[in-house]
Amino acid sequence: MSAASETPVALDERDALSHLPRDRAERDPDAEPVIRVTDLKSAFGETVVHEGLNLEVRKGEIFGVVGGSGAGKSVLLNTVIGLRTPQGGKVEVLGVDVQNATGAERETLERRWGVLFQSGALWSSLSVRENVAAPMHEHTRLSLKTIDQLSDSKLAMVGLEPRAGNLHPAELSGGMRKRAGLARAIALDPELLFLDEPTAGLDPISAEAFDTLIRNLSDALGLTVFMITHDLDSLYALCDRIAVIADKKIVAVGRIAELERSDHPWIKEYFLGPRGRAAAQSNERAEAAERTQSAKPAEPEKTTRQAAGGEEQS
Repeated sequence: MSAASETPVALDERDALSHLPRDRAERDPDAEPVIRVTDLKSAFGETVVHEGLNLEVRKGEIFGVVGGSGAGKSVLLNTVIGLRTPQGGKVEVLGVDVQNATGAERETLERRWGVLFQSGALWSSLSVRENVAAPMHEHTRLSLKTIDQLSDSKLAMVGLEPRAGNLHPAELSGGMRKRAGLARAIALDPELLFLDEPTAGLDPISAEAFDTLIRNLSDALGLTVFMITHDLDSLYALCDRIAVIADKKIVAVGRIAELERSDHPWIKEYFLGPRGRAAAQSNERAEAAERTQSAKPAEPEKTTRQAAGGEEQS
């Protein structure tokens, strides 16, 4: 069957959140880190990927991680969520030592975080609704009816109609698979959301819509977001702070304006090269449009009858 057409984002009720401060990390720079990586070493045989890598992510921020090909961005993500054992160092998430966590601590962590892998990582033999329901079956004792209802609610939150829940991953477009994977990632109402290249493979319009969805969900649900990406538009549109992996470690952490002033060769080429300048200009235009829209006077409130297209009676 051909891929279904992508459904528009259905988050109108959250549009009012778009005025919230974009740099939440700036509001609380002393917030307790929810992720702390200390002196991390990652290696494959004799090939060292990370050496002495240190990183902290604050509660409530959207934190981006960038780096060149082979810098170990996904290796870092997999280590933070415990899918890979490092050769040295320590990883703490939500106050728990990930590598030395007990079974009960690990289960608690998995309830408190959600993960969207690059491909969506949906089970092909299950329907979309069954994919979203899987974490609830594993970690809760809710009734089947309640789980189905919550699954449809999560699908609606990411902009998918209930009918999409009956489809299988092969019947979805790339953008819809991303949304379904995101719905599964937020199934347990997590505090922390991990995203691995969330806009990879999407066309520019779909990628922009997905960025908006992530921002709205982050604001509405109070999420801390840890995002691996190479998408400059996403970095400008979403991230409160960004960490740069180079030379096997984090060489810089800061807001984009701070990174643009860096003397590091890779950072200069990445943010000040042609694509970086284009992303910055696109973001400036988007922010100018938002300011213009915010400056417009509010329309007079309509009565229920007027909104429905009828005449208001005196």
